[in-house]
Amino acid sequence: MIDVINAPARMEHPVELERCQPSARKEPAVSVIIPLATGEVRPVWLLESLPQDFEIILARGGTRASSMNRAAEMASGRHFWFVHADTILSSDAVEALQACLKNGEALSYFDLRFDGGFLMRLTELGVHFRSRCLGIPFGDQALCLSRQAFTRLGGYDERTPTGEDHLLVRKAHRLGLPVRPVGATIQTSARKYAQNGWFRTTWHHLRLTVSQALLHR
Repeated sequence: MIDVINAPARMEHPVELERCQPSARKEPAVSVIIPLATGEVRPVWLLESLPQDFEIILARGGTRASSMNRAAEMASGRHFWFVHADTILSSDAVEALQACLKNGEALSYFDLRFDGGFLMRLTELGVHFRSRCLGIPFGDQALCLSRQAFTRLGGYDERTPTGEDHLLVRKAHRLGLPVRPVGATIQTSARKYAQNGWFRTTWHHLRLTVSQALLHR
């Protein structure tokens, strides 16, 4: 079943929510929340790769933080899985996530691969170090946490136009919520590296990593 509703985020940035509920009547274990920009097409490939017993909510419009928060308010799953629309799941991603969710409360994340050439392989090494060694995953690593943990963290900070994922990870560390890898890999697009330049984008992410690492000390 598909529900479509309009939810106010800020007066000038309404959010449209589209919910695809699982056929089973019981509470879903996972609600997959996919934020979309206004006018962005439905990620058919991603939707077809998700299990039928997962609830799926597409959140279009608003800021990314407000759209994900409005979707979380609608979601009925025990866990919220925030997945970017350009994500390609590996064959073992869902199974690994389900196993990970049985290991207690945490903010879980996936290892990351990019499409593209040699420079993106270097980026993957940097992502691995940042997330595995420093405990600082970014939002494109498909963050997942329980409804209770999301509420405890206060959701995504809607006061910031960008960086809401960084602030959520920072709050998790501050409140003692473990940040741990799922143990599976997802792939995402290197489009922003191509558009903004690899060196410029890498430098921007490096500055974010250093600032967060200092805040976590």
